[in-house]
Amino acid sequence: MTDHVPSTCMRCAVGCGLRQQPADQGDGLEAVSGDPAHPVSRGSACRRGIRETADPDGERLTRPLVREDGELVATTWESALERAANGLETALARSSDAVAVLGSGQQTTEAAYALGKLARGGFGTRYYDANTTLCMASAVTAYYDAFGSDAPPPTYDDIPVAKRHIVWGANPAVAHPVLFRWIRQSAAEDDSRLIVVDPVHSETAAAADYHVPLKPGSDLALARAVLARVLETDRVDEGFVSQATTGFDTLRADLPDAATAAERAGVSMTDVDKLADALAVPALLYWGMGINQSVNGTATAGALIDLCLATGNLRPGSGPFSLTGQANSMGTRVCSAKGTWPGHRPFGDPDHRRTVAEAWDVSVSRLPDDPGPGPVGLVDAIDDEIDAVYAVATNPVAGMPDTTRVREQLADAFLVVQDAFRSETVAYADVVLPAATWGETEGTTMSMDRTVSRVRAATEPPGVARTDLEIIGSLAARLVPDLFDSALEPAAVFEEFAALTADTPADCSGISYERLAAERAVRWPAPAADGSAGYRYYTSGAAGESWTFPISSGRVQFSSGEARPLPDPPDDAYPLTLTTARQPDAYNTGVRSRDEVGPPTARLSPATAAAFADGLEQSTDDHADDGRLARLGSRRAAVTVRVEPDAAIPDGVVWLPIHHPSVNALTTAAVDPRSKEPNFKQCAVRLEPPQPDRESRLDGP
Repeated sequence: MTDHVPSTCMRCAVGCGLRQQPADQGDGLEAVSGDPAHPVSRGSACRRGIRETADPDGERLTRPLVREDGELVATTWESALERAANGLETALARSSDAVAVLGSGQQTTEAAYALGKLARGGFGTRYYDANTTLCMASAVTAYYDAFGSDAPPPTYDDIPVAKRHIVWGANPAVAHPVLFRWIRQSAAEDDSRLIVVDPVHSETAAAADYHVPLKPGSDLALARAVLARVLETDRVDEGFVSQATTGFDTLRADLPDAATAAERAGVSMTDVDKLADALAVPALLYWGMGINQSVNGTATAGALIDLCLATGNLRPGSGPFSLTGQANSMGTRVCSAKGTWPGHRPFGDPDHRRTVAEAWDVSVSRLPDDPGPGPVGLVDAIDDEIDAVYAVATNPVAGMPDTTRVREQLADAFLVVQDAFRSETVAYADVVLPAATWGETEGTTMSMDRTVSRVRAATEPPGVARTDLEIIGSLAARLVPDLFDSALEPAAVFEEFAALTADTPADCSGISYERLAAERAVRWPAPAADGSAGYRYYTSGAAGESWTFPISSGRVQFSSGEARPLPDPPDDAYPLTLTTARQPDAYNTGVRSRDEVGPPTARLSPATAAAFADGLEQSTDDHADDGRLARLGSRRAAVTVRVEPDAAIPDGVVWLPIHHPSVNALTTAAVDPRSKEPNFKQCAVRLEPPQPDRESRLDGP
């Protein structure tokens, strides 16, 4: 039997260690299990991470494809790479901004760094983004506003010692099962509690000591109500606020009355008091996509940070803790030159731009002077400024908002798709480059608490698929041959990236493959080869407590964001509110966790389902499990759904899974004005009898 190969799970951003058992004969993995030697998870792993590593569903891409006479046909690597390079080169001849690049939190840090270097330093395009902007950008913007740096102050080590766990707009029981196991274990202690804030009585809410069912989209109003109540009851940590913060007096003067804000949020003062009470002891405040994916995402994430600051919850065992979705979203933000230069170097700072240009041996003028408009703005620019799109490990045809518009735009572009699985986006591609997935590639990843660990290959990719790093290097060699010194090897790429982060807030220069082989996992900032970070910004010693922040004032900044109206509110024509969320056994847009696509299940409260039951047909569809089929329409599209009454859903709300490829045909492309993150979580919809001839078109061009 072949020896097992240790690695890190890429299912989500918890970063659990895995033991991979290669098949004795042929490619593939015989078995996968949790790795007891991994310091992050100590043998824990969720069944989904194990299953999707060992035996994912979905259709693997095993041969390069090119479009001939409207059809995708198999070809050689040389032919596919030449076609891709010619199409991208033609666009670049017009303008450096005529090529757009879309990356992903599914890549290794090394592949993400190389892709960002190719996009920014090779092509020089401002139209580069990653689907991390679709999930974490609002939290990132709020962290920068408050602390001057991305990423949460707490770590996993703070979970066992926290006395209150407030989960707000997130469902870690489904999205991050191992992390939720740690939260539940801590909350089960006699002096600890779990409180969940969510319009839906989610799986996490079902396990909570208390559930606050606020009105969809009212999170900012509730956060301000809680802060106002903290002030009214004299529970502000005045010592911390005076010593370490700025902007509190301005915020205090603008706060609404607690009862008025509570009414706007649709909650009682009892709910507000429960949250204010929870913040009076060491509390971790977690949030996720329910906060970030909103036109008010940055303002609300900032308001949650404000709650921690006002109550002094910025010490070990407490603090603001955003829950990252994609496995290497953190690594992509640190390394890929997407929103900042590597190491979180400010994009607009001329000194940092010069440092990056020198490290990459390109002219400063080659580098764009702004990070671009985000993925929605990128799609909008196709046919105007953008002629070609290079998409890597991402599925915008299913994952972006208002996907009818996305399909129309991509159909007009020269599209290169690099992926491990056949996705909805592949159907629009001119060139398809088959890539390896985890278990088949070498590199590193970063967990949501800033921990770097190795990803290792235990088997070869199927067919002639290649790693992301190999493919990026092959395209770079054809388009910008002087950008990389030699063939891209993971260890050398990591070394280059880590060196470029030296003396930055996200310093990884003390991390190496050799160190990771010895220690298994290291948390940044790690400027030296013998240290790994813990809680950020805080120190305690004989002289007492102190805080240091990488922000110009030296003090953590309270926020001042105000609520914007929701972009697509219900009305008489569209009386229901759609929200979207994860399912337990599904994965992102479903490319590796489904083999067939039936109608998505729309969960409604029994009262709402009954009110709209007249005229809905009893289903005879194999996928419908005797449910009722309906046409769910928004102002942009309509899709067939299976209606399922569910008491966990509030009246007037329709719940759909984010993983189904048809769901985002309904959602609005409105974005947070600062983070550029789309408003996925609320849009107006209506239920009608099914009308197949009017369905949104979901196949290829």
